Amino acid sequence: MMLKIKANGLFICMDLDKFTALNSIQPDMIRKLLIFSCLLISSHFCFAQKAEVENAVTQLTKLMISPDSAALDKILLNNLSYGHSSGKIQTKQKFMHSLLSGESDFVDINLTDQSVIIQNKTALVRHTLNAKTNDKNIPGNVKLYILLIWSKERAGWKLLGRQAVKVP
Repeated sequence: MMLKIKANGLFICMDLDKFTALNSIQPDMIRKLLIFSCLLISSHFCFAQKAEVENAVTQLTKLMISPDSAALDKILLNNLSYGHSSGKIQTKQKFMHSLLSGESDFVDINLTDQSVIIQNKTALVRHTLNAKTNDKNIPGNVKLYILLIWSKERAGWKLLGRQAVKVP
């Protein structure tokens, strides 16, 4: 009896006839073991994807403090929609320009209360952003609720959207 399992693109094949220990196990027990194994494999991939998304958020945060054109270009999708708490909406090009020109200057960013939800190839990340800024050489502080929308692409997780609202 050949068992084939596919979980998130990973194939596992086992020839159950070669496992003599399994011959003495009841079919119902084998079914339960297989279900448990599939759940275990699936949960591993969920945790791995969550870690990848969290790493992308960390990378974006570092790039907002120390902008690099090539690195920003890699992590942002071309059709990015970047919404500010003021209502201003920026494209990828405008967002990159504001960081690279110093128009938007983050000195320090602290993220708290982060949650990650992954659905297929889309991830929603919510967190509270506390930042020290120096926009146009004017020191300031900002506290915002942020929603990030990430898309899983061949080269990894890329930012598709961002919306900020002021903390009441």
